[in-house]
Amino acid sequence: MSLPSVPWSLSADAVLVTVRATPRGGRDAIDGLIALGDGRPALKARVSVAAEDGKANDALARLLAKAAGIAPSRVELVSGATGRTKCFRLSGDPHDIAARLQALIGNGSPA
Repeated sequence: MSLPSVPWSLSADAVLVTVRATPRGGRDAIDGLIALGDGRPALKARVSVAAEDGKANDALARLLAKAAGIAPSRVELVSGATGRTKCFRLSGDPHDIAARLQALIGNGSPA
């Protein structure tokens, strides 16, 4: 079984995205792809706020919403609330969201 080449999967009305988060990363940015320990790809993202009281998760949700061209209210943290590896659900046209994410990372492969 081969691993996916992108850190997201599409459903009928949403995209599930795997993110490797770095709180207090100096600025809010998506820095491409990273390979997780099990070889799966994840978006490498950093936010300027500390990981306390859900502030970093909220900042990540806003960052993903901006990158995907959707409202922040359409981003939901599915798993990883207290860890660095997280899964977010981005609700909307999955093909449009995936195209925006792909344009953001280009043809990069996980580092």
